[in-house]
Amino acid sequence: MQPDRHEVQVSVNGSAYRREVESRMLLSDFLRHELLLAGTHVGCEHGVCGACTVLLDGEPIRSCLMLAVQANGHELSTIEGLAQDTGELHPIQQAMHAHHGLQCGYCTPGILMTMMAFLRENPAPSEQEVREALSGNLCRCTGYQNIVDAMLVAAKAMRASVP
Repeated sequence: MQPDRHEVQVSVNGSAYRREVESRMLLSDFLRHELLLAGTHVGCEHGVCGACTVLLDGEPIRSCLMLAVQANGHELSTIEGLAQDTGELHPIQQAMHAHHGLQCGYCTPGILMTMMAFLRENPAPSEQEVREALSGNLCRCTGYQNIVDAMLVAAKAMRASVP
């Protein structure tokens, strides 16, 4: 192995991956270019817009601010892992669709990954709590109301599906 390269082993959406990468490769680039998981979008490249949000060991992180080598040995979840193997959408995806929570869709993967972690920790949020949780995800198209409405419906559906 070359001195400026490192082996990275990660679990992404339940599948194990091992790749040799440059030391300075961003996690967002690793996901998109090495693993071909293009659902993680890169917007600002400064951690401000939230489009690149993924879950690292269940916690939301900005993948444009993390190096791939820092994810070594960890579990990642991306937007590609939300839908079930049967093809059925996750309740959070269903709610976004049903309540017209997206327009261009560029911000949507980051919003959904942020909301997955938030709704797991807060299964019965108020509208204000949803708005606060969304404050780190920028959307230039929707005006947020439909996203907020969708997340409240998703929270209710997720609570109903828990035995």
